[in-house]
Amino acid sequence: MVVPATSSTSRGSTPTIRFALSQPRCAGKTGRRGQETSLKHASNTSGSPSLRRISPLRDFLSKETAGAALLCAGAVIALLWANSPWSSSYEDLWSTRVVMSFGDFTMDLDLRHWVNDGLMAIFFLVVGLEIKREVTEGHLATRRAALLPVMAAVGGMVVPALIYLAVAGDVAARGWAIPVATDIALAVGVLSVAGSRVPSPLRAFLLGLAIVDDIGAIIIIAVVYSTGVTFGWLTAAVVGVLATLVVRRAGVQSVPVYVLVGVVVWLGLYRGGVHPTLAGVVMGLIAPVTPRRGHDYVDVEERPDLVESHGESLESDGSRDSVSVVEWLLHVLHPWTSFVIVPIFALANSGLPVSVDGFRDAAGSAVTWGVFLGLVIGKPLGIFVSTRLAVRSGLAEAPRGVTTRHILGAGTAAGIGFTVALFITKLALPEGPDQANAKLAILLASVVSAMLSIALLMGSSSKGDTVDGS
Repeated sequence: MVVPATSSTSRGSTPTIRFALSQPRCAGKTGRRGQETSLKHASNTSGSPSLRRISPLRDFLSKETAGAALLCAGAVIALLWANSPWSSSYEDLWSTRVVMSFGDFTMDLDLRHWVNDGLMAIFFLVVGLEIKREVTEGHLATRRAALLPVMAAVGGMVVPALIYLAVAGDVAARGWAIPVATDIALAVGVLSVAGSRVPSPLRAFLLGLAIVDDIGAIIIIAVVYSTGVTFGWLTAAVVGVLATLVVRRAGVQSVPVYVLVGVVVWLGLYRGGVHPTLAGVVMGLIAPVTPRRGHDYVDVEERPDLVESHGESLESDGSRDSVSVVEWLLHVLHPWTSFVIVPIFALANSGLPVSVDGFRDAAGSAVTWGVFLGLVIGKPLGIFVSTRLAVRSGLAEAPRGVTTRHILGAGTAAGIGFTVALFITKLALPEGPDQANAKLAILLASVVSAMLSIALLMGSSSKGDTVDGS
């Protein structure tokens, strides 16, 4: 296990925390069983059904909505802290060196990099798992169902990027990908504020759109923002991925095996010059989606008496084996990413010193306006135009009960780029005025987009103009 080895500071130096790998004092096995998440419910080993009525979409959205509040809290605390009399302690904390070593192998990063490169790999693992679930059995499982959010997402990425390039020009062209991202937690949180005025198909549409957005952002990070590639380490990462495919093919569903291989892939990408968070996405996309073993299903619509007699019980001997690695990891990790990792990321990266001079400089920066206009105008414009073209051309079908105002509201909510936009900013722009201005633009655009989206959705009704213009 990892235990503290040394912790030292000296006057005028950056604090350092060191960890070394030691043998555990005792061997043991602990853990909590997974929970059944199917709408039809598996029988446990004793023969009695273990029942729970859960919609994966509803469960996912509820966690994102609650997590959005913590994300906002983390960002607000960071801003207040960075502009308080104790602002120096903010940078001192996140600049603390954390060293982890195993034999001759050493990794020496500051705390902010451990959050951005390490913890965010778990966040992107959940993204990969959710993409896998939606593509195999969710709202992106069929071509016709997937086409509308895919086309909407493409428009919502292309138009903001073009607006950014048109405004920022060649000076900071490397930041063109900053306004293409959507923060799914905050976007879903905005929809929840509108409550019953938001039809369920619109929530599913926004979720599908955000997932495709994530795929686009992942591809951009891998292709555009990976530098200094070392093929030896990349080979190790590829071997790790191939090993995962082999053990999956062999029917292995042991989570520790996939975790171990995932660490190898992460190290290979990190040392190979490719952003290591992609390891999470890759492992999520290739995780098994079939349950560990077959099980007998009980249709609760045919046997409502079983629902009454068993209630919401899930802690059965067979419940862990009745779900796939994808479902089990989502069940375990999603709360951690929503309630811990993403808020910590916001706390570590949102501490932007704000001053009158800073606002004046930002107002005259092309980067500021490129990011701001790309998110506030480019996102909803690209999503709306692409959606209308897809529906009017007959390529896709408009979601039932969704009006033009609904699409504009969802498109504006997608302009809340926050988490992934900040993440790309750290990769795209060097530390300095451009990066600071981009961060400020992201914060302002997120607030403005949220307010506009709430106003549009609160004033919407099911009797408005339809998406196809009829």
